[in-house]
Amino acid sequence: MLRPALFLLIAALTTVMTVTPHSAARADDPLIFISNFAPAPDGAIQAATFDLQTGTLKLGVRTTGAENPFFLALSKDRKFLYSIYAKNFGGQEPEQVAAYSLTGRTGELKLLNRVSSKGTASCYLETDATGKTVMVANYSTGNLAAYPVKTDGSLGEAATFIQHAGSSVNPKRQKGPYAHCIVVSPDNRFAFAADLGLDQIRGYQLDPTQAKLTPNVQPFARTPPGSGPRHLTFHPNGQHLYAINELGNTVTMYNYVAESGLLLEQQTISTVPEGFDGESYTADVKLTPDGKFLYGTNRGHDSIACYKVAADGRLSLIKIEPSRGKGPQNLAILPGGGWLLCANMPGNNVAIFQINPQTGELKPHGDTVPQTGPSCLMVVDK
Repeated sequence: MLRPALFLLIAALTTVMTVTPHSAARADDPLIFISNFAPAPDGAIQAATFDLQTGTLKLGVRTTGAENPFFLALSKDRKFLYSIYAKNFGGQEPEQVAAYSLTGRTGELKLLNRVSSKGTASCYLETDATGKTVMVANYSTGNLAAYPVKTDGSLGEAATFIQHAGSSVNPKRQKGPYAHCIVVSPDNRFAFAADLGLDQIRGYQLDPTQAKLTPNVQPFARTPPGSGPRHLTFHPNGQHLYAINELGNTVTMYNYVAESGLLLEQQTISTVPEGFDGESYTADVKLTPDGKFLYGTNRGHDSIACYKVAADGRLSLIKIEPSRGKGPQNLAILPGGGWLLCANMPGNNVAIFQINPQTGELKPHGDTVPQTGPSCLMVVDK
């Protein structure tokens, strides 16, 4: 999760971004939403298109009135976008989950409604494959909530609320539960929540028709003590799950048993160079669409760790590439797997990299794109 100094830095930003007109996007250019993590008037959701031929990010419609939109999620039919909304992120009052409809292909958003997130420092959103359920993970309060989606894409009140409990070995960062993300399994039968404070990945059975989460037969899988799992991602083949660990600066790989929803730990590998003893915290983890390469971000070391994925799902380090900005918070890999975007949140930019399809190495491309506190990148694959 963000360190307090970073919260203060982002909250203090008052730069108003001006969108420069660009030439019209081609029909096959994917649409991207960038969350500008800041209070009013700078908090916004910035739409952009990405030219897959030239590697150019073209800014478009900017939706204001979206205060501190820390994380975004997209419905699988690409008709609705969901965002965190918080006047005072991580404060005493529960935050909100906002529902938007996408108007056309320009990135214009229409606010449908907002509902309570049932917690504070709401930091992750997920939609299920049917489009009937939206889930939120609340970091500071260590809980989860799941919401039914109405036919118009708006959200009903929470149908499920789950409070985590416990602690782990780090007295400063793990004195209680800190739910950091929730993801749905490829078959849409299970949901898994990474809890940084517990060193656990909690497993839940998912009933999307009722927006219900119930503990699975295996209620949790452990991560190495003190590692602090943050974000999760499934391999495209559905056989492996990867957890990037914020406190340990590592990635842990699990084999996934789809029939029962079990996670079986196989490997843990460092995200920072051997011998590094500075302060750094991981953030995001993403795989290329073909599953050959995995990337994870290091905030503090300010880099992206690049890995090759073996046939059995195990990782081997390729290279650790500078992130071209401070505090790499979130990653997006574009359709086709040829380009990677990195949101450097306190660095106030989005960096563009070209992915070598043979080696998986990243090559910096063009200039970074200025953005106010970019915290999440959401790709709408056309």
